[in-house]
This record gives sequence, structure tokens and C-alpha cells, in this order.
Amino acid sequence: MTANTRILIVDDDPDLLRLLAIRLEGSGYQPIPAQSGEKALALLAVERPAAVITDIRMGGMDGLALFDAIRSKHPSLPVLILTAHGTIPDAVDATRRGVFGYLTKPVDAGELLRELARATELSAHAEIEPASDATPLAGIVTQSSRMQELIAKARLVAPTEASVLILGESGTGKEVLARAIHEASMRRSQPFVAINCAAIPAELLESELFGYTRGAFSGATRDHAGLFAAAHGGSLLLDEIGDMPIALQAKLLRVLQERQVRPLGSTQAREIDVRLISASHRDIDAAVKGGSFREDLYYRLNVVTLRLPSLAERRDDIALLANHFLRELSAQYVRQVNGFAPEATALLVAAEWPGNLRQLRNVVEQAVALATTPIIPASLVEQAISQQSRQFTSLEEARRRFEHEYLVQLLKITAGNVTKASQLARRNRTEFYKLLQRHRQEPAAFKAHAR
Repeated sequence: MTANTRILIVDDDPDLLRLLAIRLEGSGYQPIPAQSGEKALALLAVERPAAVITDIRMGGMDGLALFDAIRSKHPSLPVLILTAHGTIPDAVDATRRGVFGYLTKPVDAGELLRELARATELSAHAEIEPASDATPLAGIVTQSSRMQELIAKARLVAPTEASVLILGESGTGKEVLARAIHEASMRRSQPFVAINCAAIPAELLESELFGYTRGAFSGATRDHAGLFAAAHGGSLLLDEIGDMPIALQAKLLRVLQERQVRPLGSTQAREIDVRLISASHRDIDAAVKGGSFREDLYYRLNVVTLRLPSLAERRDDIALLANHFLRELSAQYVRQVNGFAPEATALLVAAEWPGNLRQLRNVVEQAVALATTPIIPASLVEQAISQQSRQFTSLEEARRRFEHEYLVQLLKITAGNVTKASQLARRNRTEFYKLLQRHRQEPAAFKAHAR
């Protein structure tokens, strides 16, 4: 049983409504009765139940119209339809549209409780409508208490001029948070400029940041102001700053201390007014201790540190985020896709997500692109997760797979001759045998195969 045991029951027959309430109370649920669809929507405006049970035929708003209204605002709230035998075709159609399930009258008490148990279990991961101030920074979608604590901290630092260091795994939304801090600052009307330090070759990064003059180097056919100048008056995000070359770190420190930048090839420095936000997936503390990151620059950047949790650490946000991406992508692709089947939501919540929010969005995008029904089924989500997980595998797993395939190819080429294979791999026999043992490869099997 989930913590939320409130069940909204809707029927215009007061006797049946009373009977359902008695059955639910006897099983530990808290029934919320409503004698019309309109009354049910009014109740939903003030509290969110774990599930809804509604009759399909009612005066005024019927059960299907009520379901459509619920789906538009609470796409993950499970809805059970009660139907007489004559309306089963309508109920089947409703199931295709995303109704959690339907029960025929007279309702079997055991079947009702089994369906409710399944619905409330899934509802524990369902979307909760945030309060008006539950998403206090632009672009941040969350209901996680851990994220709310981080957002509260970000809101405090945003109006200041303090440098911010955002740490978190790849794909956790570091740039989104940096942009949100900028939008909540006094600089919001000025530029927000972002650069990924790991994506630009080291020899080009300096000229991109600080600019250059015409003729400063081969290929410099015009003056280039640089990103510090482009962000003047606003905010500059240095993403993956942990990958910045140590020599460039010294020049960056000088710029931050003097608040001046001198383009390559120029003898003149220009004043800059930039709020610096930096981000990294690396452990900068360890990099400082290891000598690959300057301690003095680290202290300059690390006035306030915000650590973004991985998606696996905020599972209560997964259904919320998936539905947010679904609305965004269905509009982008102009597709009539408006929700996930309950089993699909369960798969999303249980997945590992090594690629974090970026991977989740890719999974939803693939599902939207391939969906042939308004409700995305579990099979489509399962397929998308499987494909995306292979792309977002960890570095260690990618290395393990490469080593395994590399060893297999070497042993095939040399017909299991370890001496020749170790020579090709440029490793001594002892190291090579350790690799073979680690990957459970038997050279003798390749000799037999060669014969």
C-alpha cells in the first residue's frame, strides 16, 4: 500500500457511491465521493488522490469526458472506469486512450482491490502538480525534495555577483541550472553565453574565450571579440572547466583578477563585466590535489558550489520529467501523443539512466517519433531504453567491451597463439594472460576453431 490512500470515486448513483466507499474504507483506503464529473474536477483542484474510480455513464459530464479532463492536467493519475456490459466497447476504446483499466458491474470486490493496489503502486511515481512557487527557477522541472533544496540555494545566490561552480554527472542539466541562475539575476536582460571547454581543441580555446585580432595567427582574417566580450554585462558559463588546460587556467585567473581581457595579437586590454558560472562532471577537489587544476583558480570559481543529483537519485522526478518532455516533443513533432501507459511509466521509473536527463529526453523523443497511438505503450519505452542505454554506457563498461572484443579479434588472428597476440597488443605475456583471465578467454578454444 502506498502512503497516499485517497481514492476519488465518482458516480451519480448515491447508493452505489455509498457501497464503494464502504468497501474501500474496509480495505484501508480513504474514499473521496463525488456525485458528478464536475464535482470530481473541483475536488481534484484542491487535492490529488492516488487513483480515480468513475462510472462511464452519468448525467452531465460522463466518465470518458471526466477522464479526458483529468488526462489533460494529471497525465499520470490512474483512472478506473466502471461499466455495464452494454458499454464495454466504450470502455475498451477508453483503455486504448490511456484509461488504467475498467471493471464491469456488478463490481467484484476482489478484482476492484487488486486493480486499486496496482494503480496506487504506480501512482507513487506519478506526476504531482507543483504549487505556484514549486518551480522557482526558469526551466527547472522537479518535485524532488533534494532538488528543491538545491533550487533554494540557487535562488539565494542568483541575485548576487558570486561565482558559482555547478558539479554533476554528464546530462544532469548543469547548463539548464546555469541559465536559470542567470534569468533570476540582475543580469537577466544581458547575454548568457555558454562554452564547452572539453569540446574545443586546447589551441583554439584561448582565442575563443579572449578573442583575437586580424593577422594574430594563420587563418585570422578578421577581428574576433571572443566570448568574454560577447558576455559583457551578462553571464558566461564555462562548462566542463575541469578539462581546461593548466596553461590556460593561469590566463583565465589573470582575467578574473584584473577584470580585463586582451585579445591575441593585441596590445590593448578591454574592461569586462561578466558574472562567471562554471560547471564540471569531474571531481575538481581531486584534480587540485593531483595537480591538474590550479588551486588559486579553484578558490576563485568555487565561491558557491551546487551539486546536481543524478536522475537515479531523484526518481520521484522521472514521471514528471517524462511527461514534461512528452508535451514538449509531441508539440515539436506535431503528434497526437498525450501520455504513457502505466506499465511504460513503471519502466521509466525503474530504469538506470546512466545518461541522466539527456538520456530520458532521448528515450521520450524516440517513443514520440515512433508512437502510433495516443498513449505510448510499455513495449516502445522498453525498446527505446534498451537502445539508449547502449549509447549512454559508462566509460568503464565501454572500455570493458572494447577490451573483450579486441582480445577476441587478436586470438582469432593468431589462432590462439598467446605469444603472437601479446606481441600485436604490445604487452608482455604476463600482462596479456591477466587480460585473458579478466575476460575469461581460453586461447585453446581459438586453436581448435582454427583447425
